[in-house]
Amino acid sequence: MSQHPSFRALAFLLLALTAGLAACDRNSEQFRKAESVADSDVSSFHLVTAERIINADNEPGNWLAHGRTYDEQRYSPLAKINADNVADLGLAWYFDIDTNRSMEATPLIADGVMYVTAAWSVVYALDAVTGDLLWKYDPNTPRSWGAYACCDVPNRGAALWNDKVYVATFDGYLVALDAATGDVAWKTDTIDRTPPYTITGAPRVIKGKVIIGNGGAEYGVRGYVTAYDAETGKQVWRTHTVPGNPADGFESDAMQKAAETWTGEWWKFGGGGTAWDSFAYDPELDLLYVGVGNGSPWNREIRSPGGGDNLYLASILALDPDDGEYVWHYQTTPGETWDYTATQHMILADLEIDGLSRKVLMQAPKNGFFYVVDRETGELISAEPYIALNWATHVDVESGRPVEVPGARYEKAKTIVFPGAWGGHNWHPMSFSPQTGLVYIPVIGASEVFANQQDFTFFETHLNTAIDWETVANVPAEEIAKHPAVSARVSAWDPVNQREVFRVDSGNGWNAGLLSTGGNLLFQGEASGEFAAYRADDGEHLWSSQAGTGIQAAPVTFEVDNQQYVAVVGGWGGSLGLFTGDPGPDPEQQAIGRVLTYKLGGGKSLPPASVIEPLVPDIADTTASPEVLERGRVLYLDRCSWCHGYDVIGNGSFPDLRYSSAATHGIWNEIVLKGVYLEKGMPVFGKILSEDDAQAIRAYVIRQGFTTRE
Repeated sequence: MSQHPSFRALAFLLLALTAGLAACDRNSEQFRKAESVADSDVSSFHLVTAERIINADNEPGNWLAHGRTYDEQRYSPLAKINADNVADLGLAWYFDIDTNRSMEATPLIADGVMYVTAAWSVVYALDAVTGDLLWKYDPNTPRSWGAYACCDVPNRGAALWNDKVYVATFDGYLVALDAATGDVAWKTDTIDRTPPYTITGAPRVIKGKVIIGNGGAEYGVRGYVTAYDAETGKQVWRTHTVPGNPADGFESDAMQKAAETWTGEWWKFGGGGTAWDSFAYDPELDLLYVGVGNGSPWNREIRSPGGGDNLYLASILALDPDDGEYVWHYQTTPGETWDYTATQHMILADLEIDGLSRKVLMQAPKNGFFYVVDRETGELISAEPYIALNWATHVDVESGRPVEVPGARYEKAKTIVFPGAWGGHNWHPMSFSPQTGLVYIPVIGASEVFANQQDFTFFETHLNTAIDWETVANVPAEEIAKHPAVSARVSAWDPVNQREVFRVDSGNGWNAGLLSTGGNLLFQGEASGEFAAYRADDGEHLWSSQAGTGIQAAPVTFEVDNQQYVAVVGGWGGSLGLFTGDPGPDPEQQAIGRVLTYKLGGGKSLPPASVIEPLVPDIADTTASPEVLERGRVLYLDRCSWCHGYDVIGNGSFPDLRYSSAATHGIWNEIVLKGVYLEKGMPVFGKILSEDDAQAIRAYVIRQGFTTRE
């Protein structure tokens, strides 16, 4: 509801004063104030309750939850911006964020205020109409924790409940902030600080409990989901997703039954199963749905050498939100061994299937199949490939299990599998439009070589995939090219008839999240920096604008004072974005963090892009032998490429090693082996690599610099 600015400011001030009085006796270090901006005009903040989120369509101008609604459809009925007038869309405002790390957040909008998170879990409150900064909260996450980042240090969003904003920090804390001031109300440690857990996902608040999972499966952790009291931060329940050491007993009957599907001493490797992204909630059924991730390590031959389904890896779990008790599960990839997570976006909807109305849950996980599951019972309704795949022929509907292709598990020989570990669809949110009846999937897909590492050694706080990277590195690119691959695209998917209706080409090997609206529109950004609108019923390109930075986050739309806006967060990096070394719009352009908001008739212009001018290092080419260079290449691929890019081609988020200075090369071993740059997030490899190994990597980096930077 619109109010006069003076009333809005007064209401916000009263809320701030109330919060300040309540917190006046708190310890100044633990409950430090956020940076705030005086004299900012904002809309009055009404308490964000379950009723508001459940009945979100009664106030479509807001975006109060991660997927707008508990069903995570990412569809807005707003239609002032529509297929007929979207060509008139222009930039209303932009807000630059001081980071060149991955930006993946979905903004929240409540009563004229936008809450958005950035890399390193920083939170910004902005005036949703002007983009003015209201306050900023920086948890001061130790940069050394970045050494545990398999996929950069993004944060995918905050949560709102009553008068608070909740953010989970990369280093494992859950923080409640006063929505009016950004001051800390409480802060809770959600992890055992010995294993290298991280959090990149957005919390959800359900029935007064803040729900959060974590990541770190590649580093050897055991996954779990935890609920905390939204007012106090006190833990209410915790549910593990994979069993621990049987000698310690089991936390529940579900864990005891799951242990029967594991073999060997899996707990020594953590087990994995982290719930690092996707949640959904059905208020009518009162069920919380949790997407569960991959095994630790990836390779089941090492993790569980006697085989087994390894529950509840790569599964959808239905839990009782009151106590976290297991209700049902559906496992998309039994015995997961390809990093085929089921943490991808889940969407709830009611569909008419075979003449009956079914309450369904839909997911397009990494493994390449689109699943429609009965969300009351977990029964599989249908599963069909949304991309070509070669690890399985189909999913047997009766058993719910994929029918695997012999040899796909790479037990005895290397195998080229499609899709690879990045999946056919990764974390980027899908969207379901009730208007068109289509699910829009941001599809990716490249074949990948998997090979069993016979002499695997587990290293704490380091990547542990149990993949033989030397074998992988020596497979010719021409051989891989013979196998399937797809360019990034949007697949408009009919979930009832399980078929693609149309597709839209979008970007390179990575992709971005989606938004559909009542204006028959579909919005998506690209690595190139293009932010575009398509007709939702046929995919026709209708409008685009250049963001000046790569986009991978999902857009949102909202309305203030009868004016509709569309907003998106820009900033490249993360997972495949790092590995492939693609910096987005321009190889010499910063992958800056940026919030962009558009409206009809908007006329704001972006400043010229900030350009990097890398200095060619004053260093001679290496004289290392071909054997040393080959050894360096294999070691680089195994340990360095995850952040510094395949073939040593940087992406703008991490230092491009091709341009390393002579001074850097002078302390190479100290950086790689002794942790000189640990505070910058550079891992310490002294227990894994020898001095000769480090120098072999250095020689390979030097040669690649001379070869590729021309």
